[in-house]
Amino acid sequence: MDRLRGRTVILTGAARGIGASYARALAAEGANVAACDVLDTSNIVAEIGGNSIGGTCDVSSRASVEAFTSRVLDRFGRIDGLVNNGALFASLKRQPFEQIESEEFDRVMQVNVRGTFEFCRAVMPAMRSQGYGKIVNTSSGTVFKGITNMLHYVSSKGAVIALTRVIAREAGGDGVRVNCLAPGFTLSDGVQSRDPDELNVLSTMTLASRCLPRDQMPEDLNGAVVFLLSADSDFISGQTLVVDGGSVMH
Repeated sequence: MDRLRGRTVILTGAARGIGASYARALAAEGANVAACDVLDTSNIVAEIGGNSIGGTCDVSSRASVEAFTSRVLDRFGRIDGLVNNGALFASLKRQPFEQIESEEFDRVMQVNVRGTFEFCRAVMPAMRSQGYGKIVNTSSGTVFKGITNMLHYVSSKGAVIALTRVIAREAGGDGVRVNCLAPGFTLSDGVQSRDPDELNVLSTMTLASRCLPRDQMPEDLNGAVVFLLSADSDFISGQTLVVDGGSVMH
């Protein structure tokens, strides 16, 4: 349980759901967790204890991202890992693409894509200077399925895969590994707050497509994110790992 001992990892979207599960897993592996979110992170920071810190950060704001990154460097002196988990999903309404408002489309891109870009850019100088770093971006299994009525979300997650591949090539010579984790439909806190009838339809449809026919929980992703942040994956970069119980095969 020491695969991340002494490593400092920034984790976005850490206040609840998948992010909070990640925070517990990273802390259990010995990481110094720097947890941020637009929501209050004090509860998860108090829970995981150790050398963890928390703070408010809007990933779509360059100033906010750089301020949090500077705070992490001031506290720990280095940044070994970044998990770009913060995104818009659970609050989005499923609807045909013609009915998506332009402003909503732009906001999803701003948070899900530009937010990932902003944090990758912010941590890169520290990782390059160390000659080592691990970035885990978050895509989605929906990219490989072309899930209907969520065009803005699916498009944003497809862009994250492309972004990951380019940064992996540009940063690899400096020892920075950049990979993507693509979860399946996960029963996070936000997802479980959706309309019960809609949730039942989505769960039933997803379960029917899986080799492992059960609901996916946030904890099902912990092993993959720890692996991608640890030395175990030091010769892996530019890849997308789908964790969805065998729904997507690519």
